[in-house]
Amino acid sequence: MKQNVDVVIVNCFDTYEHRAILLKEVFESIGKKVCIITSDYKHIFKMKRDDFPVDFDPIHVYPYKKNLSAQRLFSHYRFACEAIKHLTQEYDNVSLVWFFVPPNSLVKEAAKYKKGNSQVKVVFDVIDMWPESMPVKTKNMIVNWGFDIWRNFRNKNLKFADQIWIECDYYRELLSAQKINLPMETKYLKLKNAETSIEMKVSEEEIDLCYLGSINNIIDISLIEKIVSEFAKNKRTRIHIIGDGERKDEFLDILKKNSIEIIDHGKVYEIDKLQEIFDQCWFGINVLREDLAIGITMKSISYFRGGLPIINTVQGDTSRFVEECNIGINVDRHDVKSCVLRILNITKDDLACMKNNTRNLFEQKFAE
Repeated sequence: MKQNVDVVIVNCFDTYEHRAILLKEVFESIGKKVCIITSDYKHIFKMKRDDFPVDFDPIHVYPYKKNLSAQRLFSHYRFACEAIKHLTQEYDNVSLVWFFVPPNSLVKEAAKYKKGNSQVKVVFDVIDMWPESMPVKTKNMIVNWGFDIWRNFRNKNLKFADQIWIECDYYRELLSAQKINLPMETKYLKLKNAETSIEMKVSEEEIDLCYLGSINNIIDISLIEKIVSEFAKNKRTRIHIIGDGERKDEFLDILKKNSIEIIDHGKVYEIDKLQEIFDQCWFGINVLREDLAIGITMKSISYFRGGLPIINTVQGDTSRFVEECNIGINVDRHDVKSCVLRILNITKDDLACMKNNTRNLFEQKFAE
């Protein structure tokens, strides 16, 4: 027997789950019955999942081990097909379906669903852009042809939505450059507000930096090395690391080679514990590879919540916030020394102002 549900949210990835739950809570607050169709796979840890919150409806997907692989694309395609099939067979009286994008194949299948269910409102929520944000660039014509097909699963089917949300303004620029000129509304990711206050526990005699998040292929380790090695020539430099990742050992070795003191906090999720670490630091490191189509990251929003200014290379929205709101330094890749010198000349009063600006930005744009 079919369930009567007002709103169905379709989200393939546990990494987007926070946004899905917030959305669910918003609809429930106005009396809507909501269900979230998701996958039974932890995409970060590459393992099967069985710990689902209430009203989550898991779909079995094929496992995969590599982030960029035929197995992963097939897994996502099968999820898209099975999610639409499940939506059609298991739910009745649905008035709205909210699709999180990627996977791009989900946009293609959702467009087919909309054509057959014109009375149901469909929203595409573009949280990431594939293949644009992938750390892979090649001149191989066959690979690029495949990327074009993959991209067009999204681009050619966005028009079937009743509404399009995007994670950041930068995505509007990218989609417009690809001749997608549809109405879009930017909705930033929201995080739980911090009840802790900012305390200045920094020393002018040494510099503490923080690296938060996964240490993986999208961060620019070589540029981070250039930056921190310049710091180390001038002051005792310490980096607080919060997180893990496949390149962590490589990252730690590079820091040690440059005489950087390391405090490895491991994985920390509690807001008050994160704040204790952030209070000791001058800046958070927000340095990603140059060739990635990313405008805002969970990492940077977490820094903002903790009132931690950023050393930044992320373009689009984040770069604009840094300049307009005085919440850090945008790094010129061709003149790293000048950027480092600017930071070394910052006084504690300047830093206190930046920290307050950073927390204010979070409260205005990103707080639940």
